Amino acid sequence: MKKLILVPMVLGFLFYTVSSWVKGANERPKSDSTSVDSANVQKNWKLGVQMWTFHYFPFITALEKVDSSGIKYIEAFPGQKLGGGFPGAFGPDMSDSVKTQLKQLLQSKGISIVAMGVIVPHTIDDWKKYFDLAKYFGLSYITAEPLKTQWNQVDSLAGLYGIRVAIHDHPKPNVYWSPDSVLAATTGHPNIGSCADVGHWARNGLNPVDCLKKLQGHIFGVHLKDIVEFNNVKARDTTVGHGVVDFPAVFAELKRQGFSGMLSIEQESNWYHNVPDVINTRKYFEEQVAKWK
Repeated sequence: MKKLILVPMVLGFLFYTVSSWVKGANERPKSDSTSVDSANVQKNWKLGVQMWTFHYFPFITALEKVDSSGIKYIEAFPGQKLGGGFPGAFGPDMSDSVKTQLKQLLQSKGISIVAMGVIVPHTIDDWKKYFDLAKYFGLSYITAEPLKTQWNQVDSLAGLYGIRVAIHDHPKPNVYWSPDSVLAATTGHPNIGSCADVGHWARNGLNPVDCLKKLQGHIFGVHLKDIVEFNNVKARDTTVGHGVVDFPAVFAELKRQGFSGMLSIEQESNWYHNVPDVINTRKYFEEQVAKWK
């Protein structure tokens, strides 16, 4: 009788142990995996340029600078004069004819607009105009600093258009200087996330890697920016990899999270002669990613 009783007890214990292990495995957050290989990084990471880098030049000239830097993705910013015989500036007020010609020019150079910003629309009607523009050029996300009262409607529009909104973290006293304020906006809003400007976080006295960890699962885009002094909102820019930001750790954390999206170079120094700086950043980025092979 004792042997007959022990058999179901043992079987029951084994069933409970296996079930608990399976349940625990299913509940472990996949985003904590460190198994993202270099092939996936090469496939899912796009290196781009935020056109503000060349904002002293018209859009058409800036496009030539991007092309000469060996980069094929950009984050446009509304308000940049078009130049090249085109009237007005890049933005929702462009005519259909101008938008068509710009799209053809981009295609001829093999350059894609992945995002645009930073925008701060004051009305929902203005938001709709930007979403229409983003849809026309096939953007993945819009970099913005939405008003708190707009969160619900902006999230709904983003879902409707299939274009996400990435909140940018300008330095203090900007309302979104801390990842906590960005997280607040993402709560209950799956189409709102972060455009992680690691340089500005360093200006704010925050560890960029800690900020990335806090925003895990909500990072839609990244701004690659380096600065010469930590915890100084007025610290000047320098070429990525030559300042205080620990970029190997930043890249490793993004890799750990399985980040997929664009990393935009935003060089805010040496304004009139910064193409070599952009090229050096591209080479630095490629060298860092190559180490994972």
